[in-house]
Amino acid sequence: MERARLKHLQDWLNSGVSRKPLIIRGARQVGKTWLVRQFAKVCGRQLIELNFEKQPTLASLFAQKDPQRVLINLGVAFNQTINPENTLLFLDEIQAAPEILGALRWFAEDMPALPILAAGSLLEFLLADHSFSMPVGRISYMHLEPLSFEEFLWANDKKSLFNYLETYHFDHDIPLEIHEQLATLMKEYILIGGLPAAVLNWTTERSLLNVGQIHHDLLATYRDDFSKYKGRVALERLQEVMSAVPQFIGQKFKYSRVNSESNSSSIKQALALLKRAKLCHQIEASAANGVPLGAEVYEKYFKVIFLDVGLTSAALGLTHHQIHSIKELNLINQGNVAEQLVGQLLRTISPYYIEPHLYYWQREEKGSSAEIDYIIQHENRVIPIEVKAGSTGALKSLHLFMELKKLPLSVRINSNYPSITKVKVKGSSTEQVEYTLLSIPFYL
Repeated sequence: MERARLKHLQDWLNSGVSRKPLIIRGARQVGKTWLVRQFAKVCGRQLIELNFEKQPTLASLFAQKDPQRVLINLGVAFNQTINPENTLLFLDEIQAAPEILGALRWFAEDMPALPILAAGSLLEFLLADHSFSMPVGRISYMHLEPLSFEEFLWANDKKSLFNYLETYHFDHDIPLEIHEQLATLMKEYILIGGLPAAVLNWTTERSLLNVGQIHHDLLATYRDDFSKYKGRVALERLQEVMSAVPQFIGQKFKYSRVNSESNSSSIKQALALLKRAKLCHQIEASAANGVPLGAEVYEKYFKVIFLDVGLTSAALGLTHHQIHSIKELNLINQGNVAEQLVGQLLRTISPYYIEPHLYYWQREEKGSSAEIDYIIQHENRVIPIEVKAGSTGALKSLHLFMELKKLPLSVRINSNYPSITKVKVKGSSTEQVEYTLLSIPFYL
């Protein structure tokens, strides 16, 4: 399978004197280790891979603060001659040897010619709570998400469809045949998701039974990791929150709905740990009066999505038969899956070096409540995004938002063909609300 991040890794490798050790961040099983191994093959470099969880004694090779000495130690341990000019050093599961993360400054300063990549399944816990001095300004980050829909097309050998989408312009009508092919593949993506193990199995065996087993095995693996999380939270709370997130997608998250008999602080702490493990992501409520969106966040209000739409579908008990027998996604769990899908894909469009953040807007006024599913920043503009699981749907909240914020452009994502519409509606006052509505199908 191809990953878009391979191109970014190549750019990082070619960045010369400005290159720093690169930390790959992402949830467990999103393909961090595979990505590095594949990159070593693509760029033709000797890969020296250390897994500190499997072999904790490897950390002793870094005991001295001299990169040249460390390189000699590595060469002896691996029985190889290590030349920085044709080697790629990969420090996997680095959270098991946290002092080495702090030691990366030595390499950044004294041996910049050696490209170093690091990753870890629970690395976020180390980054959030560490006792050593972080090499600030001497390391870079890359954020890795599950496969996007574009990468799903690559994996399914649908590059002609990918190229079609890449070159599509609104002046062109999409033929019914191509529209239906893409819609069908999107429904597959909703069920399979973007975790590499599930996608690989689907593309090679086309077995929904096997994919379902992989999803449930992954869910069990994530639960098994709970014991590794730092924080005094009962495993039962973590399990309850993890089970609740897929059910409450698209709704304001309330601790009391997870377990009315548990105190909110324990539920809040469990959610914080799951977010740190990147098993779920918070969507923050923003006033959306301007950019940056994070400057006007209401901490009291937020929504949550799951790591992956395939895992969400598995957790909700959806089957392949249900997906293909229902034409409109709004019949599937009242559109929860559609919001999960859009939120997950929005996280893939951020630059690789920026941690993705999601925002939405809501108005809590008696008799006049309203909500916009997602708000994004495009250059210096605020763009509201409404997700309509089917091909139609009322836009009352969007009309109100556009009236209040006086913005020129909005986006609707649904199952229909692309379109651009000039909207003119009567606002809450006597003034007419006018704006452009850009409608795009989920596959765009």
